[in-house]
Amino acid sequence: MNNYYRKGAMGALLDEYEKAVEEFKTVVSGISTEELLNIKVKNDSTASGLWSLQEILAHVVSSGYSYCVYIIGSRGVVIERPERQLRSSAKEYLKDINEMFKYSCGHLSLFGEDELEETDPSKKILTSWGQVYDIEQMMEHAIVHILRHRRHVVRLLSANRGES
Repeated sequence: MNNYYRKGAMGALLDEYEKAVEEFKTVVSGISTEELLNIKVKNDSTASGLWSLQEILAHVVSSGYSYCVYIIGSRGVVIERPERQLRSSAKEYLKDINEMFKYSCGHLSLFGEDELEETDPSKKILTSWGQVYDIEQMMEHAIVHILRHRRHVVRLLSANRGES
């Protein structure tokens, strides 16, 4: 985590995003390869009805890129989102998480204060899941998405390890 505060409203959002990412990385760093590949949880949206810890981490990384792509796209710029990757070690996911955050900072730090909030519905971001956001709301969603999956992963690991 950096030892300074970024400037402005987007800087504050990126600082909080980084804090959430660092907390998530702490959890990921403690995942063994066996846990990564073998822990599964019920998920009715998948063909198998199960979602592995490996798939959850890939989802978090992929989603992080997607939020950035949505935001940049809302200003008419098309950027390519890296493909979702299943990895075989926590170390590889840590690298992916770092790259995703670096990618996001590189693109999102360019937005000015006046671009974050949008009241005109025609200028809002329509997501693939049907939600509509402005840039600030999308960033808030990105932060909470990381936090929710951190909690999700901690609970799965605790249950698997027989912890309460």
